[in-house]
Amino acid sequence: IVGAEPAYETTGPEAEQGDTTIGPVVLTDSQRALVLAFAEPVLRGRGSTTAIPTSAQAAARLNWTLTRLNRKLDNVCDKLSRQGVRGLRGGPRKLAVNRRARLVEHAVASRLVTADDLPLLDEQAAIAAAASAAEGGND
Repeated sequence: IVGAEPAYETTGPEAEQGDTTIGPVVLTDSQRALVLAFAEPVLRGRGSTTAIPTSAQAAARLNWTLTRLNRKLDNVCDKLSRQGVRGLRGGPRKLAVNRRARLVEHAVASRLVTADDLPLLDEQAAIAAAASAAEGGND
C-alpha cells in the first residue's frame, strides 16, 4: 500500500455510499504494455510495489525511448485519474510522487492487467524494435 488515503475518490457530489466510482478503462495495446512493464515483477510474483522497475528499465524492456515511455505514462495516468484513481497526477495541493507504484497497485488490484497479459510485453518490444530498424534506428 502506497498511501494512507483511500485510493479512490467519488467523481461527483451525487455519488452515494456504495456507488461505483471507477468504471471500466480501455487501454490500447501500447498503454497496456506500459502498465505491464511496471507491473511485471508483481505479476510474476517476484516482488511488491517496492520492486517496480525504473522508467529507464521499463523503457528498455519495451525497446522504447524514455521520452516515449514518459509520454505514454502521462497519458495512462491522466486517463485513470479522470476515472477517479488517486495519486497518479500532480496538481495544486496534489502530489504524484509514487505514481508508478500507485499505477501498479491499481492495475493489479483491479485486474486491469494480469499475468495472462505478460506476453504482450514481448510483442510490443518486437514491434518497437522492428519499427526502429525500419527507420534506421531513430525514434
